[in-house]
Amino acid sequence: MQRKVTKAVFPVAGMGTRFLPATKSVPKEIMTLVDRPLIQYAIDEARAAGITEFIFVTSRGKGALEDYFDRAPDLEATLKAKGKTDLLDLVQATNMDSGAIAYVRQNQALGLGHAVWCARHLIGNEPFAVLLPDDVIAADKPCLAQMVDAYAETGGNMIAAMEVAPSMASSYGIMDVPPSIGRVLPMQGMVEKPAPGTQPSNLAAIGRYILSPDVMRHLGEVKPGVGGEIQLTDAIAREIAEKRNVYGYRFEGQRYDCGSKAGFLQATVAFGLARAELGPELERFLFDMMAQRQAAE
Repeated sequence: MQRKVTKAVFPVAGMGTRFLPATKSVPKEIMTLVDRPLIQYAIDEARAAGITEFIFVTSRGKGALEDYFDRAPDLEATLKAKGKTDLLDLVQATNMDSGAIAYVRQNQALGLGHAVWCARHLIGNEPFAVLLPDDVIAADKPCLAQMVDAYAETGGNMIAAMEVAPSMASSYGIMDVPPSIGRVLPMQGMVEKPAPGTQPSNLAAIGRYILSPDVMRHLGEVKPGVGGEIQLTDAIAREIAEKRNVYGYRFEGQRYDCGSKAGFLQATVAFGLARAELGPELERFLFDMMAQRQAAE
């Protein structure tokens, strides 16, 4: 039986330069998708997968992110006094229990692999998940929960996989996998941001991982790779070479790249349309707007 995955690392140290000037003072991770910050979607997904220990890798200027998970006694008292129990429940659901959440600093911008490595002392010798809040996944069963179920059968390491167009492969870590129609794919290798035309497949790794503690050892040994950064992909490639125990996982659901402006807007529309209290009005607005644009053309 595999050890249960109860710890998750959330790399949230990035400066969010693609969303400047908003991210000059607001951490990207608490920018709101409809009415919840991006980080809340990641936390909710982790909780649904059985995660009980949450490790945030932060940097300077992330104080608002840390404050978000604290209790807000004045706000809660005001909502209670006014009988706004629904809002009170929403606010209290964002609170994290004492000791459930920990913060470590990444004091140099040395890449995703380095950010994950910063959490090594809190991970110890246990398997762990990594969730990138930029990747928001709409699914009936949360993506990480799907992966945890599959991991119970395979052990080792597991990475969420998504098909991408050949023209986009150079923006991702690309998996080298044998031809397969299944969801669980044994990986033969992995390449970070391959040059156009050299990608081993059309399956890209996205921001959900279940990793063994050996990956932390590899991260401490690998040299800077693409972009002069410590690449998580390079450490995973070492694990594949050593043990052949890394699997891609084709998840069920729709992924939105909320690290880009276009992806963030697409997610806002999709999540807004999915809300019963917002969808009809938003749909009418979009329909009327498109009709006006077509008439103007």
